[in-house]
Amino acid sequence: MRALLLIAGLVAAGLLLAALWLHAPDRPRAVLEARHAAAPSAFMELDGLRLHLRDTGPRSAPLSGPDDAPALILLHGFASSLHTWEDVAALLEDRLRVIRLDLPGFGLTGPDPSGDYSDARAIRLIAALMDRLGVRQAHLLGSSMGGRIAWRFAAAESGRVAKLVLMAPDGFASPGQGYGTAARVPLLMRVLPYTLPDRLLRASLEPAYGDPSALTTERFARYRDMLLAPGVRQAILDRMAGHMLPPPEPLLASIQAPVLLLWGERDAMVPASHAADYQRVLADSRLVVLPGLGHVPMEEAPEAVAAALRRFLLAE
Repeated sequence: MRALLLIAGLVAAGLLLAALWLHAPDRPRAVLEARHAAAPSAFMELDGLRLHLRDTGPRSAPLSGPDDAPALILLHGFASSLHTWEDVAALLEDRLRVIRLDLPGFGLTGPDPSGDYSDARAIRLIAALMDRLGVRQAHLLGSSMGGRIAWRFAAAESGRVAKLVLMAPDGFASPGQGYGTAARVPLLMRVLPYTLPDRLLRASLEPAYGDPSALTTERFARYRDMLLAPGVRQAILDRMAGHMLPPPEPLLASIQAPVLLLWGERDAMVPASHAADYQRVLADSRLVVLPGLGHVPMEEAPEAVAAALRRFLLAE
């Protein structure tokens, strides 16, 4: 009995030491904002949320006359932040007003006090942001999860979207996942608020790139910091627990804005073959596949992404 108690004590001590070694607490907000929210970052109180955004480029009345610079709103993907767009934004802001934001539950926006991470909540916030910024109508670009929010916004607010760009968008159910039912959060994911091992994080991020070396040390550190922002990891679990997909076809078929489907040829997260699902139901769409790139082409090859956007949005 004494031996069993000793073994049990050693095992418990080992587990405690492992938990302490793997423990990754949230980082202070002030530290992260000093590191990642320098100009042109700004924070805006919007419907109870402190929204982190960047708004650069010409400030003329959007889409109201031939000499006005149109606005482009950029929506990032799951577990990302507005920083994913910075290289592309720099290549577009000579001709476009480029607005990007950390969606609720991510980055330096952080948790939504309402606890509502539904697409409907995101759609209301984007509309409220446009109203606050004086943007009557804009082009809208969304990546992955942000792509799903973008096309749902275009379906719900058709008059506010001039052109729509969907970059490897989410929206169709994966095998074994139904529509209209909440997703199950895997048991192992529930430890996310307490730990974030570098090796596991890198293994989860690298498949997003056609060339894994594009996940540079600086880029990896930024992703890690954004995940360690106060409350973000718990918000990710809350978002996953409440996520439900509607049947996409009726909503997609209602979109009248011209649509550019933009995909990386080597996308391992949402393969380019999925574009056919969208082309089948969208009224006006075209597809551009970028050779050699993965799920986040705006990070791997911003020049190629910006060129495709300029051709579609500005007819260059």
